[in-house]
Amino acid sequence: MRLDAVAYASKREGTNCFFVEPEIWQLLDGCNEILFPRGVAVLPEIHEQYFMQKKVEAHGYYTYDFQLPMLTLNALYFGSSLYLKNWLLVCPRKQFTTLDTHDGIGVVDARYLMSDEDLLATRRKCFETNPGTYELYEKFGVHMDLDRFDTYQINCTYYSACGNDDKKYFIARALQFFAPGIPQVYYVGLWGGKNDFELCNKTGVHRDINRHYYPLSEIDSVSASPLVKKILALMRFRNTHPAFDGEFHLLPSDEHSLRILRKNGAEYAYLFVDFTSFSCDIAYSEDGGERHFPCSF
Repeated sequence: MRLDAVAYASKREGTNCFFVEPEIWQLLDGCNEILFPRGVAVLPEIHEQYFMQKKVEAHGYYTYDFQLPMLTLNALYFGSSLYLKNWLLVCPRKQFTTLDTHDGIGVVDARYLMSDEDLLATRRKCFETNPGTYELYEKFGVHMDLDRFDTYQINCTYYSACGNDDKKYFIARALQFFAPGIPQVYYVGLWGGKNDFELCNKTGVHRDINRHYYPLSEIDSVSASPLVKKILALMRFRNTHPAFDGEFHLLPSDEHSLRILRKNGAEYAYLFVDFTSFSCDIAYSEDGGERHFPCSF
């Protein structure tokens, strides 16, 4: 049971009325007392710096990994995996991972997991990659200072944030599926959707750039694309291979690459990514041997 924006639910005079303790825990515990006997888990939805996710984890609740999207973009844009690897080491294990949501890509969630300079540079690079997105903010009267944290989200599809590049986008999804937690894939991201400027201009809502309406005919068309076929195959692999029911290991690698091992007894799945060449390899156990997932485009 997702509790949307639940950090605003606890109010007390003299506070900022956001994530007020201990009231927030009394609220979550009260919900859990009702839901747990019915086989329903509580999932607090909170957009804020990672230390709040860690607090939620410490109290035994699921949380969302809203940090992963910007950290992954930073690695894809600038070729360094250091920030991303640090997060994979310390992130909550009882979490739902995301790259995109109905609102877009969270920015402030990744603060303090990289320097402010590098986080702002990552946001700036996203707008440079998608200049039309930045222009929409100006058109709708939202002035954004690219040198300050004056907006907490980027309204942009994740595929467009990756430069509409199939290889980079596949790498981002592979990282999400190998990261600790349960992957959640937004429907526009599932079909590799680009920014929908037509819808956004029609409605005057800048978040609609990431809320494309898919008629059935278009779903049939995009589902036949090599990218979407590969993403769907990777999802089936993630959902069925026994290695993902086991342990997460971040293996040693240089500052431009990343190596992840998911292991469950003799079963394993291995991911290697090079952020300079954007090469990717997925190896896994099957019937006592080793096979490789097709990652090339």
